[in-house]
Amino acid sequence: MAKYSPMKPVIDILEERVSAAMAQCAGGAGAAAMVKPTQEPKFGDYQANGVMGLAKKMRRHPRELAGQVIEKLDVSDMCREPEIAGPGFINFRLKGAWIAAQLTKAMKDEKRLGIDPVGNPPVTVIDYSCPNIAKQMHVGHLRSTIIGDVFARVLEFWYDDPTKIIRQNHIGDWGLQMGMVLRKIIDRYNYDTEKSMDFDDYLNEYFCNISEEDLDASYVEESDLGLGDEKIAKIQREYTLRLQYGETKENKTWKKARSFTLDKCSYIYKQLGVTLTEKDVCGESFYADRLGAVIEDLAAADLLEESQGARCVFLEGFKSKEGEPLPLIVQKSDGAYLYSTTDLAAVRYRVDELKAERLIYVTDARQKLHFEMFFACARRAGWAGDNVLLEHVPFGSVTDPKGRPLKTRAGENVKLKDLLDEAEERAFNIVNQKNPDLPDEQKKKIAHAVGIGAVKYADLSNNLVSDYVFDWDKMLTMEGNTAPYMQYAYARVQSIFRKGGIDEQQLLKVDHAVDPSAPEELALAKLLLRYAEVVETVARDLRPHLLTAYLFDLAQSFSTFYTNCPVLKAETDALRNSRLLLCRHTARTIRHGLGLLGIETIEQM
Repeated sequence: MAKYSPMKPVIDILEERVSAAMAQCAGGAGAAAMVKPTQEPKFGDYQANGVMGLAKKMRRHPRELAGQVIEKLDVSDMCREPEIAGPGFINFRLKGAWIAAQLTKAMKDEKRLGIDPVGNPPVTVIDYSCPNIAKQMHVGHLRSTIIGDVFARVLEFWYDDPTKIIRQNHIGDWGLQMGMVLRKIIDRYNYDTEKSMDFDDYLNEYFCNISEEDLDASYVEESDLGLGDEKIAKIQREYTLRLQYGETKENKTWKKARSFTLDKCSYIYKQLGVTLTEKDVCGESFYADRLGAVIEDLAAADLLEESQGARCVFLEGFKSKEGEPLPLIVQKSDGAYLYSTTDLAAVRYRVDELKAERLIYVTDARQKLHFEMFFACARRAGWAGDNVLLEHVPFGSVTDPKGRPLKTRAGENVKLKDLLDEAEERAFNIVNQKNPDLPDEQKKKIAHAVGIGAVKYADLSNNLVSDYVFDWDKMLTMEGNTAPYMQYAYARVQSIFRKGGIDEQQLLKVDHAVDPSAPEELALAKLLLRYAEVVETVARDLRPHLLTAYLFDLAQSFSTFYTNCPVLKAETDALRNSRLLLCRHTARTIRHGLGLLGIETIEQM
């Protein structure tokens, strides 16, 4: 098949042309067309809203200016005559022939579906997931992991250059929490084993015989002991310092605990189908020897002030509830560093050494103030210049259907592994009820795709700042905007080709052109052309729910088309082939969109 160059989204083409015409009317001054899809099809397909703002600046009547813009605008190749509406909107209706040509071009682009990649993309660091060493991943890690993975997938596609995307799993593997774990493990060797046992052999035996639940319980026990006994807390701090000084037993134990935990995390990532690997791990320990320089350089820039013995940066615009200046503490009175110190060191590393120009942090909304303050500090210190985009993407909590934090009956955080296992088990039971005759291996494969897909899609289909309401019945239903519905929609399209005995490759060998003439065909074709716009918006604004909403609309539009436009029994071969191509491109778009969300499709459900 011939190679076809990608094309710009429709909205971008109109934005460029209308903006150029507006600039001519404004004597060359820059003017934004502000093109967006119309809410009501009866008004057209796209609408430009920028004329009214320009008219206000020029002190002109907006409808009169809109008419002048249309006179200087040439969109005859793609649109019917533009129409002025309301106080000065310009409405555009795409020509059927142009839609057909663009869609035919997109259909022949096997790699990118006709989507133009962004030019000269910035090196982008995405900070997400971030579990803690010696602790199990729990439901609190779910959203960061899923959302961050979608950003990585979407941006890799939009940039069309994987080298520009750097995943960073900023794990918690340093500080006092490690001192607690070290005390538990090393003291057991010192007091509960024979002195003749080699320490390396002891560590190997210890980590071979414990589970992640055991290690997690040890951490919780040590944390409680430290809170209740200052002597133990002091010993925990001593172990922390000895680790930082590089002493052998502490260092070996830390490496074992770190490796053990990351192996368990890797299993979760594989089950969840996210793209994080061990090479993406760059945790707190990586920045340990850079923290002193952060303090020194802040002091040299005259940004540090002392407050109650702690060293702080006071930033303009940040105040407490009482109206007092709010400090960003970077070093405690005992000399210990904080998350803010590590985050500042990470910004410097990512900008100076990784050459990043876009930094994306995916965390829960409770950390919003922390990110605002450390971003402001990085700017003020000159470590993130105006060319660097710092973005915190906050998300809400995971709750049960009654709005309560999702917990076990014992009141503990739900372990992520248990939650994912339950998702697959519930999906398997549904598959078993609907298709009991399928082989067990096929049932398991479908259950994995449906169960994990349901967990992801239910998260991503909501505005990120909203809480993720975890409702098994809603997320696993085959109706509404859910993963099972979308997976079924894809499988339904594929069934057309099986039912008709259609060889897709043979269909593509003939240079057919799609001809969407019926209203339902035209509506589906227009929606398929909008996919590029949606991907671009998600990549730019980091709002994955726009993609799920689009895919749901696409599936519904296809259903309307399929109900009203016979495909296999079309009146002519040309019409049959045109509709088959529409079916194929719909399936490819659904599969591609779900793939960007990290969700598998199934050929047959």
